[in-house]
Amino acid sequence: MLLPTVGVGMNSAMDDMNLIQQAQRHHLVVREIGEEIDLEISHGDDDPSFANTPLITGPPREPSAEEHDEAKNMMVSLPNEDQDISKAQPVKRKKKVVKRWREEWADTYKWAYVDVKDGTARIFCSVCREYGRKHRRNPYGNEGSRNMQMSALEEHNNSLLHKEALRLQIASKDKIIVDKPIYVKALMSKTAGSIVEAALKRDPHEAEFIQSVQEAVHGLERVIAKNTHYVNIMERLLEPERMLLFRVPWVDDRGETHVNRGFRVHFNQALGPCRGGIRFHPSMNLSIAKFLGFEQTLKNALSPYKLGGAAGGSDFDPKGKTDNEIMRFCQSFMNEIYRYLGPDKDLPSEEMGVGTREMGYLFGQYRRLAGHFQGSFTGPRIFWSGSSLRTEATGYGLVFFAQLMLADMNKELKGLRCVVSGSGKIAMHVLEKLIAYGALPVTVSDSKGYLVDEEGFDYMKISFLRDIKAQQRSLRDYSKTYARSKYYDEAKPWNERCDVAFPCASQNEIDQSDAISLVNSGCRILVEGSNMPCTPEAVEVLRKANVLIAPAMAAGAGGVVAGELELNHECNLMHWSPEDFESKLQEAMKQIYQRALKAASDFGYQKESPEALVHGAAISAFLTIAQAMTDQGCV
Repeated sequence: MLLPTVGVGMNSAMDDMNLIQQAQRHHLVVREIGEEIDLEISHGDDDPSFANTPLITGPPREPSAEEHDEAKNMMVSLPNEDQDISKAQPVKRKKKVVKRWREEWADTYKWAYVDVKDGTARIFCSVCREYGRKHRRNPYGNEGSRNMQMSALEEHNNSLLHKEALRLQIASKDKIIVDKPIYVKALMSKTAGSIVEAALKRDPHEAEFIQSVQEAVHGLERVIAKNTHYVNIMERLLEPERMLLFRVPWVDDRGETHVNRGFRVHFNQALGPCRGGIRFHPSMNLSIAKFLGFEQTLKNALSPYKLGGAAGGSDFDPKGKTDNEIMRFCQSFMNEIYRYLGPDKDLPSEEMGVGTREMGYLFGQYRRLAGHFQGSFTGPRIFWSGSSLRTEATGYGLVFFAQLMLADMNKELKGLRCVVSGSGKIAMHVLEKLIAYGALPVTVSDSKGYLVDEEGFDYMKISFLRDIKAQQRSLRDYSKTYARSKYYDEAKPWNERCDVAFPCASQNEIDQSDAISLVNSGCRILVEGSNMPCTPEAVEVLRKANVLIAPAMAAGAGGVVAGELELNHECNLMHWSPEDFESKLQEAMKQIYQRALKAASDFGYQKESPEALVHGAAISAFLTIAQAMTDQGCV
């Protein structure tokens, strides 16, 4: 993050114009977390290359060591020049004006970056990737009248690009510090912005949670504008009903004691008992637990069932652990939360790092502590729990949702080239159903890279992939059997040519450069299998390119449907065939799809808009929860 300070004299408009006429190059000193960089500013719209600069370019270049050294030298001379000029011609009235514009211009540059253009280091806007006109250090510009340049500054500050830059900074993973309300107010309407501002003040360092809040509020702007009562509802909704944070001690096979941190967040129960996943992953923290709980709350509200939302897990890593170690950890984890679980309270389900083995251990300890076999944790094995198709439901539901979108475009999945990320349960079942529909899935991925098979996967290849994962081997081993495939280290599958993309790995797996690659690869539809798979920068790139996005809260609701079917015994494992189950699942996904589209249409979003399903899903889910919270009073 680049934080600028003004390095040349700006005590008056006349002083600044004189300096510009005297110098051929203008310098701006930029601080970057303890270091200073000397930059040269372009001539703005005098530069003929400005109009031809592409909107979407590669990632910003880090400043070189030589530029850092030059910056240190500039810091010695420029402030002295500034002081000499201010002593020679003090103008009190103009000082205040210039100081005010200087502060605003510093905010404008705060989210810029440095790159070299034609051999010269210049400042680029972090969103539009442009430099020069409307991106100058000087509020009055390099030419033109004072009033004209003031108008140019105001135009830039009010532009969508600048507002987007502020929004991206707020959602940044590195640092979330909002010391001025203008950051939020510039993002959206004052009413909606106050909701995000309140969340930021309360939890300024929870990056994932704040990002999910901003996406939801952005989709609800038109709803809030029509009824300010929803501001209070949203503020209450964003505070979880209950957050459990506890330690999980466990003993490994060598007798050594370890301790991990456990989480369970009951986000909202206005519609019914909580449902939500448990994630075991080293990156797990309270911010991710809250973000997952919030997303699950909206997802459950959008489903045909009356359910609340929850999420949780631990920073425990099951990889490399023996079955006995995992069992001891799961039992210790359950010792802390069993009091809050039950069919009428909260039933957890599988998530990242938690499969049938972990769910079995968790349920076994819950049964021992609770003293009964009431309810079931969604996802465990068929012989002691519900539907055998529970794990398939989420992946199948994603493909059903994609088919619904294509049907409205008079197209179908057959023959379409699809890229899939991840290689877990969801990704494998997405591959299965894509093959059943005649599509051509060509990729899967893991934490080390991705695998591409140009011939496409088939059922035999999927079975082989499952064996590889079950043995905890690398996807690289696939290429040893199928010579026409290739594994790419430290890479993502988004630069592969495709028509439809299914991100099924983790949150924020698609950044801005990945989104650019997807657009350039021909992708027209993105179906979110993981929660919040796109960064805000990536969402903006996809929106500008008119890529249709199926949000996870709608497309990923298949697991919710299956869990409720098995819990309510609507699908008996002895009497329901896979076809019957899929028919129920398809009907539920169709209802969710139609609800999202109707809500979008009611608030003025066109069906063809890339934002229609995203905003429609958020609106429909929120209105359902808001009605329940209003009816129940102050809850």
